[in-house]
Amino acid sequence: MGGLAGTTVAVTGGSGFVGSHVVRRLLERGCVVHATVRDAADARKVRPLWELQEAFPGRLVLHEADLLREGSFDEAFGGCSTVFHVASQFLMPERIRDGRRDVVDPALLGTRNVLGAVERTPDVGTLVFTSTVGAIFGDYADVLGMDGQVLSERYVNTTSTASNNPYHYAKTLAESAAWEAAAAQDRWRMVSVNPGLVLGPSFTPASDSGSLFLLDELLRGCFCYGAPDFSFTTADVRDVADAHLAAAENPAARGRYIVAAETMASFHEMSRILRAHHPRDLRLPRTRLPHWPVRILGPAFGLTQDYISKHLGIRFRVDNSRGIRELGLTYRPLEETLLDHYESRRAHRRRRHG
Repeated sequence: MGGLAGTTVAVTGGSGFVGSHVVRRLLERGCVVHATVRDAADARKVRPLWELQEAFPGRLVLHEADLLREGSFDEAFGGCSTVFHVASQFLMPERIRDGRRDVVDPALLGTRNVLGAVERTPDVGTLVFTSTVGAIFGDYADVLGMDGQVLSERYVNTTSTASNNPYHYAKTLAESAAWEAAAAQDRWRMVSVNPGLVLGPSFTPASDSGSLFLLDELLRGCFCYGAPDFSFTTADVRDVADAHLAAAENPAARGRYIVAAETMASFHEMSRILRAHHPRDLRLPRTRLPHWPVRILGPAFGLTQDYISKHLGIRFRVDNSRGIRELGLTYRPLEETLLDHYESRRAHRRRRHG
């Protein structure tokens, strides 16, 4: 068993894509889990947690909490020795009218409310904070200026703003606010988990995860005419959940840990892996698009020329060695992640359409 077995822990955003996997792993580890959800009556999102309550009787308690309401997490954190702050608001890019008002301010306020609850709960000794590689770089072009053009934990995103990539900007500010709060006291330690694009099987069909939205574009056939040459740092949701537990269980864990495969994967490579197993799925692109049509047509799909120039065709290596060395992380093959993601999405759609 590990150091978490038998302890009481809290997970914010327990019904989310990553949060629900963290909750399941903790229950399997023998913890009592206090999971926060926005609306405990929302069957569409909370059903997987109800199922876990049946599978692990008496060990999963659901608490309603709102990131934007002060004091909202105090009850959920009571008696908990570890807090996993996984909850995060994600808006589809087209729903963002004002980056600061819609994305940045809620992220900062939410983080401060969680940190306030941690401060007020004397039992908490560890905070595991879910961040993102987007708090390390803003645009892919930034990584080209890093040592050896390799992404590593020691850099911080300095190029995103409230109007240019507000989601990355919000996560950067939220993570640094958490580090400031951690540095101002010595009762609890903080570890930050910074995953790439999180993929894999989802317990809930109603996730607002940006990761799921992005791969959905590929699976729905948005690129059936050809895959644009965009690549992604990828992580399996189960590996990300394991990283959270390892960060909590290893008392020597400190600072931030990138959780992402060493090699990036492009839309075209993902499609090739899936097509090998699902050759009849005509929505999956068979070819890679040359750069010029993406540059010409990109703006019609909401991609600015600035974004295209700083991402199209750019690949870099990821230094994930700290997590492997200090947390004992291992990575599933991308093929397993993508096939499980595909099957999970198909199963949810079958259930929805009865």
